[in-house]
Amino acid sequence: MLQIQDRLQTALSDRYDLQREIGRGGMATVYLAQDLKHRRPVALKILHPHLAANVGAERFQREVEIAARLNHPHILTLIDSGEANGFLYYVMPYVHGESLRGRLTRERQLSLEEALRIALQVASALGYAHGQGVVHRDIKPENVMLHEGEAMVTDFGICKALSAGGGEKLTQTGMAIGTPAYMSPEQASDDRELDGRSDLYSLGCMLYETLAGVPPFTGPTAQAIILKRFTEPVPSIRAIRSSIPEAVERVLGRALARNPSDRFSTAAEFAQALAWQSGVPTPVGADPTVVPVQQPPGKSIAVLPFADMSPQKDQDYFCEGIAEEIINALTKIHALRVASRSSAFAFKGKGQDIRRVGEQLGVGTVLEGSVRKAGTRLRITAQLINVSDGYHVWSERYDRELEDVFAVQDEIAENIVRALRLVLTEQERRAIEKPRTENVQAYEYYLRARQLLSQFHEKGLQFARRMFSRAIELDPNFVPAHAGVADCSSFLYMYWDASEANLEQANAASGRALELGPQVAEAHASRGLALTLSKQYEDAEREFEAAVLLDPKLFEAHYFYARACFQQGKLEEAARWFERASVVRPEDFQAPSLLGTTYFGLGREEAARAVLRRALQIAEKHLEFNPGDVRAWYHGALMQIRLGKIEKGREWADQALALDPDDSAVLYNVACAYALLGEADRALDCLKHGVQNGFGHREWIENDPDLYSLRELPRFQSILHDM
Repeated sequence: MLQIQDRLQTALSDRYDLQREIGRGGMATVYLAQDLKHRRPVALKILHPHLAANVGAERFQREVEIAARLNHPHILTLIDSGEANGFLYYVMPYVHGESLRGRLTRERQLSLEEALRIALQVASALGYAHGQGVVHRDIKPENVMLHEGEAMVTDFGICKALSAGGGEKLTQTGMAIGTPAYMSPEQASDDRELDGRSDLYSLGCMLYETLAGVPPFTGPTAQAIILKRFTEPVPSIRAIRSSIPEAVERVLGRALARNPSDRFSTAAEFAQALAWQSGVPTPVGADPTVVPVQQPPGKSIAVLPFADMSPQKDQDYFCEGIAEEIINALTKIHALRVASRSSAFAFKGKGQDIRRVGEQLGVGTVLEGSVRKAGTRLRITAQLINVSDGYHVWSERYDRELEDVFAVQDEIAENIVRALRLVLTEQERRAIEKPRTENVQAYEYYLRARQLLSQFHEKGLQFARRMFSRAIELDPNFVPAHAGVADCSSFLYMYWDASEANLEQANAASGRALELGPQVAEAHASRGLALTLSKQYEDAEREFEAAVLLDPKLFEAHYFYARACFQQGKLEEAARWFERASVVRPEDFQAPSLLGTTYFGLGREEAARAVLRRALQIAEKHLEFNPGDVRAWYHGALMQIRLGKIEKGREWADQALALDPDDSAVLYNVACAYALLGEADRALDCLKHGVQNGFGHREWIENDPDLYSLRELPRFQSILHDM
């Protein structure tokens, strides 16, 4: 063995210094080596000679080059590969930590929380790789490294390279391209045309083992294991570990389906099903069990609104805008959990200890800062604080000209990435540098408009639309401003003024936003909403799907898509998208509130109550800091009534009406509350008043399960007729 290492060292002496062997598997021997050019430790893997002879250097290099393009926070990147003196090798960063196999050898079983967290991270890596056309083919605990609480998938592309070279069939010793205990049935059948569902089967086997302590199928030989996979059902994991929730067992059962068409179709869908076990509502048809999964504390952040230190104290909109822009940038980073704007901004002016704020928001770090703006001069301070001990992780002061505000925002986001040791994909790096206007005055109007838009009432939306329009006058190519005009017009049409003028403006502005920014997710989401109001549903769905593809974390894309499906009476699809919206923004109460309504409409009452219990907790917490938010009162009223808290529901409905008695959105939702209470006359009075005041969402009224009890009443039919 030393002779082989000596030969390797001689062949690679100009690039790597081999230090010691650190691992050995069925495909390769792993050495700790020093990268002489970059002065860094690396893991250098040498293919076993018989495999190297089978595959050939040219084909191996071609397949590995495809995998080397993968760049994802949960993928250990291939940084080099080649042939040296007859040896085929590939190189990855050396990770301080241990493999999942090492962890299981020590502990045998992981906690449910940790097992799900690792599975979600691996699913994230697989989803990204599958999107790039790369199937791993050998997902197993040996190929997952644990580094600072994060799972990193290794050896992408290697199994494909060996298979392409005419790799071995299964043998009595279990040697195979792939690992029998984790291999999908189609891979075991030597089906070379594998797709991502094969990896999901392997991930299901790995998750099963982390929970049960053994893979789902075991045996003395490779053939025995494979035979069980084809002839026996998946053993019940709850028979091995009774504390595992039934919902998790059902997810595993689907992931381990023998036929690929019966499994989850994508890694995102698999992750979605698991994510419901992480403290968010359960998906359609699943058990409403909720299992909290702790996020790594150093990978989560809340951005508080910056304090206004300007002499006139008139820059509140600017301070909020800078914080919101940083939130929007950080939200694009997959490995970072970011508290929503509404949750973080609830602490504005409260003067609470940062550690207490971080604990309440459930994050590991908090960014706070201040802005002093005088004329064209700008001073911005920012400090990133560790919640666990209150110490500064990073801080900086920027004294710049006002026109440098965009560069300052980018620098703050980049410093946060460095401070938290996040690894960005190229797509994420481009996303946090999203295009903005170069006109600072246009940007100021845009920030004023965003602040008004967030208040979500009629006059605020009208003023916001004017501010967005002023921004467009100064910069006609300002995509987010065009999308802002479209959204204001759409919301006004939906809730307060169902006029053709609003609908036309929503269509024109969203069309222009999309024309100027075809790669901007917000433009597609705004266009989808406008098309929904015009009843162009198929076109709207295409826009929502494009928005989700461009930015999977854009809440509005999922939420508007769900509402579009609800509006058409497509409750199954609406439920799916409300579920996804709830995952994207777990602090939001509106999506799970409407999800509960949708579940009731589908007759899934147990799942509906589970969703609403959690949504009500969110609404109650929100109202502690935002007692004037009428939306929380009327959504909460509906949830209270659905959960059997009749008097509390009536009180909350009355409170919403007292706060804004002529607002058509309030009137509509209070009408729903009274309908659920069986008070038909009061419900119809509110509904009629709301429609007279501008509520123009006829299709919503027709398909809302909350109003089912009113459908046959003549007054209800008359209201619909007059719309």
